[in-house]
Amino acid sequence: MALPPDSAAIQPLLEALAFSPENLALRKHVAGLLLQSGRLPEAEELYRTGLRQAPQDADLQLGLAETYAGLRKTSAAFVVVEELLEAQPEHARAHLLHARLLADTDQLTAAIEAYQTALAFNPTLEDADLAARLRGRAPAQGGAAPEHHTAPNDLINEQTLFGGLERPSINFSDVGGMESLKEEIRLKIIHPMQFPDLYKAYGKATGGGLLLYGPPGCGKTYLARATAGEVKASFIHVGINDILDMWLGNSERNLHQIFEQARLQAPCVLFFDEVDALAANRHDLRQSAGRTVINQFLSELDGATRSNEGVLIMAATNAPWQLDGAFRRPGRFDRILLVTPPDEPARAAVLELLLREKPVGQSINLPKLAAQTAGYSGADLKAVVDVAIESCLRESMKAGKPLPLEQRTLQDAIGKVRPSTREWFATAKNYALYSNEGGLYDDILVYLGIKKPSA
Repeated sequence: MALPPDSAAIQPLLEALAFSPENLALRKHVAGLLLQSGRLPEAEELYRTGLRQAPQDADLQLGLAETYAGLRKTSAAFVVVEELLEAQPEHARAHLLHARLLADTDQLTAAIEAYQTALAFNPTLEDADLAARLRGRAPAQGGAAPEHHTAPNDLINEQTLFGGLERPSINFSDVGGMESLKEEIRLKIIHPMQFPDLYKAYGKATGGGLLLYGPPGCGKTYLARATAGEVKASFIHVGINDILDMWLGNSERNLHQIFEQARLQAPCVLFFDEVDALAANRHDLRQSAGRTVINQFLSELDGATRSNEGVLIMAATNAPWQLDGAFRRPGRFDRILLVTPPDEPARAAVLELLLREKPVGQSINLPKLAAQTAGYSGADLKAVVDVAIESCLRESMKAGKPLPLEQRTLQDAIGKVRPSTREWFATAKNYALYSNEGGLYDDILVYLGIKKPSA
């Protein structure tokens, strides 16, 4: 921990500020040093003067709020920090200070929520002392818990639990092909976000659930992340390890926390990867604990305790036929979309991306390579390039110099890598032919050429 600055070191800076009172950067620096050294009244004066120069400066607002908190001017600190959060709701340090103020005034539930939000925006702000205070001041179990109460013990692992929060920089323009899928996603969950008044006129709320299914390695996660980028929303990637816990009741708490985090971050895309591991058919489960997690999942999807307005819930699975039927009811994952292997133009684009910044020869013909890789997933194409690179490295070591990748090397690699999607489609075909209630898997039959697309 850094030592507080020496007063003798601050004095020359105060004199410099007296000669240059309009120097806002210097004012903020000196005020921060005064705050660190415990000279709070002087820090308050500098921050207040600075805010008269720049009323919306976030650093000055936060500094003044921290100074007020140190001076036990709690009400004034609340006013300043809440104004800052209203203008900048993603300000992590302001949320942390807000959590401390709420804890000081015994507003436990709100303090926990503010602390979780601070860590979601900046996990490095973890405060062990604050977390311990919140855990130690939990209300007695016999007392009435506030609505939407989150147990303080859940604060133990917020950094790990919410490690999947991000702001994607990609959008649909970065996704090759999949035009029909993009259009479906626009209609289902993007347009309601972009035209909320129009949808509300028809009684349609923003949010909802969308299930992506198909063979592994075809870009389901990438498409979900691009969806968040398309609407400039937060993105929370949830894997099975983020939910399941060996202790009874913790899995349900983890699931609830993640939904609460998404609601705090709205607009937000909440994406569940390999959702069949969490939402398996309850008739196939022998243990009641698994059924309890599923019931909690269904309750969160329905927004039973808090509205999911502005939360776009997406999930991916390789085995949609293993999901409990309750997940496909209206208002939950009522729209399921098949994510197929990339078509020929998309395969050429993927290969171009995979070969970028690698030594390639003049003989490379991407359209020809794409034509030879029908049925290959994006992951399969990466395997092709990896095999070709390994072969090229062996030849380069023999030659004693780096050799470029040539068409022949890539074609040889294609012959060594079998498309992984064939096995999946063989299984999916059986379900589409013999267990296809309501035409749920007609898209599989259309892709395989067994059925003509509907008009």
